[in-house]
Amino acid sequence: MGLSVRSMARNSSDDPFNLGDLTNGLADLLVVGVAGFEPTTSSSRTKRATKLRHTPCVCSGNYSRAARVEGNYLRPPVRCRPSRGGRSRGRPPLVRARATRLTDPMTSADLAPDPLPLARRTVLITGVSRRAGIGHAIACRTAAQGASVVAHHYSPHDAAQAWGADDIDAVMASIASHLSDGARLTPVGADLAASGQPARVVAAAAEAAADVGHPLTALVCNQAMSEPDAPLLDITEDVLDRHWAVDARASILLAQAFARAVVGERAGGADEEPPAPTRAIVFLTSGQAQGPLPGEIAYGAAKAAIAGITLTIADELADHAIRVNTVNPGPVDTGYLTADALESVRGMFPFGRFGEPDDAARLITWLLADDARWITGQVINSEGGFARWRS
Repeated sequence: MGLSVRSMARNSSDDPFNLGDLTNGLADLLVVGVAGFEPTTSSSRTKRATKLRHTPCVCSGNYSRAARVEGNYLRPPVRCRPSRGGRSRGRPPLVRARATRLTDPMTSADLAPDPLPLARRTVLITGVSRRAGIGHAIACRTAAQGASVVAHHYSPHDAAQAWGADDIDAVMASIASHLSDGARLTPVGADLAASGQPARVVAAAAEAAADVGHPLTALVCNQAMSEPDAPLLDITEDVLDRHWAVDARASILLAQAFARAVVGERAGGADEEPPAPTRAIVFLTSGQAQGPLPGEIAYGAAKAAIAGITLTIADELADHAIRVNTVNPGPVDTGYLTADALESVRGMFPFGRFGEPDDAARLITWLLADDARWITGQVINSEGGFARWRS
């Protein structure tokens, strides 16, 4: 590089600020630092700036003696020099291990969709109590995609609502009809608002996964308390606490228990490439950030808490190869809307229909599979273009 203390001192009389050497030195820095390229050893700076030759770093294993003898490098980049113990600084083992993949073309088999992307895995889904619900749709899709399913349910909540409870045996039979060979369905009943129940549900899922030999790789927190709720002037401490316990606290505790159950399962030493980040957590939120939820102060506050904490949880679990995302499924008809209610809001939906449970299930099951391995820390609004401002 042309910049040195000696050259700067030599020219200080006619250039008190040494701008000429400083500019030349910066030009050399730019040439040397572009994407791991090194200039050839030409005496002309112009040629050196335009004639570049890629110099593989020593830690890539491609730094050949022939290249050194030929003189087609100045030096290996500083960030790639070996440090003590033989390991390279600045380039983690993960990058070195995957370096060759960047040049290896993918085959058609690599690019084709996997018909069973969740095969030989176990997925825990909460809130699977009704065949008309989102939880049931998610469970059916995960089963159809090869997973063993642990389905949490809590019928007393539904029995207290206007739509009523479903037949749990019929719900589970419907899910079981989609299972692949070797996969298993495990129902687990629990009130997730009760102390210790989120951890118990995850422990039951881990045990079921061990029994079938399919590791627990995913958690979907679909449970929700819908009613009672109220506008701000009428809301009570009890209602706020009940929504917090189900809609927010339970999801956080489920994620904690899931992470504790799977952290430490990674095989291999510190220098070995970790597995693809196929473990995933998906929370469900609502549309409180897209528009008002009139009369739903407790529900909106608890769901907002989950959306708001998503990035923090994702960051904490990223080093353990656990992806964390949150989905707002938008307005979904799970059997609680009348025909008149649907007709009154039809104009707000550009596709001419309300959301269906399987719309949410498609996105959520995709987030659980390897195709979504680069997605984490996101709050995804899946509302079908729902336009609250239309009449």
